[in-house]
Amino acid sequence: MLRLLLTIVQVFTSLAIIGLVLLQRGKGAEAGAGFGAGASGTVFGARGASTALSRATAVFAAIFMINSLALAYLGTSSSKQPQKTILEEAADTGKSAPPAGPARPAAPPASAPAAAPAAAPAAAPGAAANPAAPASEPAPAPTPPPK
Repeated sequence: MLRLLLTIVQVFTSLAIIGLVLLQRGKGAEAGAGFGAGASGTVFGARGASTALSRATAVFAAIFMINSLALAYLGTSSSKQPQKTILEEAADTGKSAPPAGPARPAAPPASAPAAAPAAAPAAAPGAAANPAAPASEPAPAPTPPPK
């Protein structure tokens, strides 16, 4: 629950920092005053919004850093029960499986054939060149192209 709350605070502060940085004027903003960009002086006062936005950015940056440290601490702190790796869990499930006793083979389904077909006879030593062709028939000779 605490981790969720800190994550929400982290997202909020990061969005606030992004918004505040985008609202601030850059160092080249004075050049734009001649083209009508000097209207911010009427909204924020003679000093502009630089002090208020800078202070707000600094506050949100401090909250972001402290929150990041808290989330990192929560992420690395060990819980009461140590976590197992996948290999350890697989080894535990292998040990806890019941021993295999003599089991009856399952009856084949009604749609299955009664007996499995016998294995195919072994091919002649020279017949391995074309596995698709039957072993008893020779491969057909290629026909010449028409002229």
